[in-house]
Amino acid sequence: MAKRTAKAGKKSQPGRLRIVAGKWRNRLLNIADVPGLRPTSERIRETLFNWLAPTIEGARCLDLFAGTGALGLEALSRGARETVFVEKSSKAAQALRNAVLTLEASGTIVHNDDAMEFLHGKEPGQFDIVFLDPPFAADMLVELCRLLDRASILASGAQVYIEEDRARPAAEFPRGWRVVKSKNTGNVRYSLVIARGGE
Repeated sequence: MAKRTAKAGKKSQPGRLRIVAGKWRNRLLNIADVPGLRPTSERIRETLFNWLAPTIEGARCLDLFAGTGALGLEALSRGARETVFVEKSSKAAQALRNAVLTLEASGTIVHNDDAMEFLHGKEPGQFDIVFLDPPFAADMLVELCRLLDRASILASGAQVYIEEDRARPAAEFPRGWRVVKSKNTGNVRYSLVIARGGE
C-alpha cells in the first residue's frame, strides 16, 4: 500500500511503481502526483510476499488506503484472484484505475472512498487477505482493526498485513488475533496477523 510518509528500503523510480515479481514482473506504472504519496518499498514488498507465498494463489484481497496500489497489484501479479482497492484521493484512485487498464488486470474493483466509511457500508463479501496501511499520523489502526473484526468481511483464517510507526508502541489487536510475522525496516514496523478463527 502507499504510505503518506517516506519508507526505508529500495524505491521505485520517482513517479513510477515497479511490480517486483509474478506475471507483471518489472512492469513500471505511473503513480499519482499526490503530496506524500509513496509506494510501499520494494524491500518490504519482497518480504511480505515471501510470507504470503503459500496462500496468495487464488486469494481475495482488500487493499485499504490503496494509494499507488503497490500491495494489491503485487498480489494480483503473484496469483491473487481478486483485489478490491479503497482509496480516498480521487487523483490517486484514477491513477490506480489507469494502472489496472494498462495491465489489463481482471479481478479488480477500485473504490474512491474513505476506508472507515467503506467498512461501515454495504458488506463487500469476505476477504482472505487485507492490506492495512493507514497514514501513521492519523492514529486509526486500532479502530480499523476493530471494524474489520466486527464487519464479518474476514474469511476464516484471514491474514491481515499491517504497517505502523516503529516509534510508537505496537497496536493492540482484537481478541483472538495472532501476530505470526513481524519485522522492522527504517521507521516502519510491519506485521502479518492471523485474524480470529485462524489456525
